[in-house]
Amino acid sequence: MTILRRKSSNCLWFVLAIAFASVANGFSLQQLASRRMQLCKTKHATTTNVLSAAAVIEDSTAATRYDDQLGPMASALTKIGMMSFITSMCIALPVTLFPLWALYKMKLLSRVKKEQYALKVGQFCSRWLMRLIPFCNVKVTAPPLESSPEPSIWACNHVSALDIFILLANDLKARGKKKRPIKIVYWKQLEDNPVTKLLFTQCGFIPVEMTANAAGESNDYDMKSFKLLLKEAKKAFTEGFDVGILPEGQLNPTPEQGLLPCFSGAFTLAKMSKRPIRFMALQGTHRLWHATQGMNCTGRNMQVRVYDEGRKYKTADEFLATFEAVVGEFGTHGQEVKNLSAWLDGSHWKQLQQQKTEEERAVKQKEEIKTAIGAADETSSNDKA
Repeated sequence: MTILRRKSSNCLWFVLAIAFASVANGFSLQQLASRRMQLCKTKHATTTNVLSAAAVIEDSTAATRYDDQLGPMASALTKIGMMSFITSMCIALPVTLFPLWALYKMKLLSRVKKEQYALKVGQFCSRWLMRLIPFCNVKVTAPPLESSPEPSIWACNHVSALDIFILLANDLKARGKKKRPIKIVYWKQLEDNPVTKLLFTQCGFIPVEMTANAAGESNDYDMKSFKLLLKEAKKAFTEGFDVGILPEGQLNPTPEQGLLPCFSGAFTLAKMSKRPIRFMALQGTHRLWHATQGMNCTGRNMQVRVYDEGRKYKTADEFLATFEAVVGEFGTHGQEVKNLSAWLDGSHWKQLQQQKTEEERAVKQKEEIKTAIGAADETSSNDKA
């Protein structure tokens, strides 16, 4: 009986130790996400406040979009709920992913199967913990689920450190039961957090190296890492995965002002693999966990939008213009861009290019006429002389 009591006591202390460590990991997630914030907080604070004020004045629909503005008490309770969710994920992920890691190390499970199951585990934990700890309201708008989804590259905006968990939790609604597993491209320094590292590496997500910078500052990528990205993406395609990429390349500190300058990496991957690009859009997640203001909970309502009609773009400019129009409008205002179908099927881009060609032709004709008139005047002057 004494031995059992000692064992029970030891188990209790062990569980408490794990819980304490998990809380620490939960806070380290916030510290990691705010590292960029600390780099540029002083530099951008005034600019951000001025831009935010201008946005409130100029945008007449702001009150409608942010009608769930939280008071001090609701904000505090929401923050507690979010921290509880993060802490629970820090406990659940190591416990649920360890068996897969052990089976893989014992060579009873292949690497591909391990990554597929790890992704399902991450989605399951995110989905059920958000149901048990409902700290936010997520509206998912998606096209009818496909019976046999086409292999695709997914491009999405990036506004909050919570984005990955929101996407994992709602992947079943967004992409459907028969969707292909996905590997997401991420910043390698996120592996500084042990729980994030565990999830990303076990799922086989694809890291990319770049110099640490503040949110909103230019990215300085390691070209060797970019070559590795192309190699890993090609391998993911052959193994039956889709690839998810964030064209902005970092957290957006001012999502109310639109997207950050985007990179054409998704187009490069699509051209290499000959696969279509499909869009996802996130709106409102920054109101729970902001890129520069941290866990300053100002609202609980957010949206996930999935677009159909994946397409193979002919040029990088066409992809970037379409992404910025479609995803940029929804991510900024929570509403669809005008001529959405025309943007998605490419007809609007063709129209814009035709208008540009006609304008350039008109300018060229004016210059030719001006040159001809000048030459005529000069000839007339010479004749008179």
